[in-house]
Amino acid sequence: MSKLSFRARALDAAKPLPIYRGKDMPDLNDCVSINRAVPQMPTGMEKEEESEHHLQRAISAQQVFREKKESMVIPVPEAESNVNYYNRLYKGEFKQPKQFIHIQRSLPLLRGLYLQTQISRTSHLLG
Repeated sequence: MSKLSFRARALDAAKPLPIYRGKDMPDLNDCVSINRAVPQMPTGMEKEEESEHHLQRAISAQQVFREKKESMVIPVPEAESNVNYYNRLYKGEFKQPKQFIHIQRSLPLLRGLYLQTQISRTSHLLG
């Protein structure tokens, strides 16, 4: 997950800002009690994925170097391709069929014909 950082607050022109001189600066111990840390937000990943080494390296590099998102890369293994094996499986002899659904015209058309079954005979009694 991301580390805690200070939340940026917008300046309010109606609220006066304190001005300190060098000798009047408050002690660091007095300022430590101020908690302006941003709460840790969920990342949308599972806990195991958050602890993954490559992902953590990419996230920490982005935080440290403030790189642009276009130059950030999460390393993944190179994809292998075996062209000879592919060519053996797929011969390249495919021809687009004239139609995708084949209708046999030899069957009699049952348009308009209704076959009453025992279920349809008794369905009007149930409904």
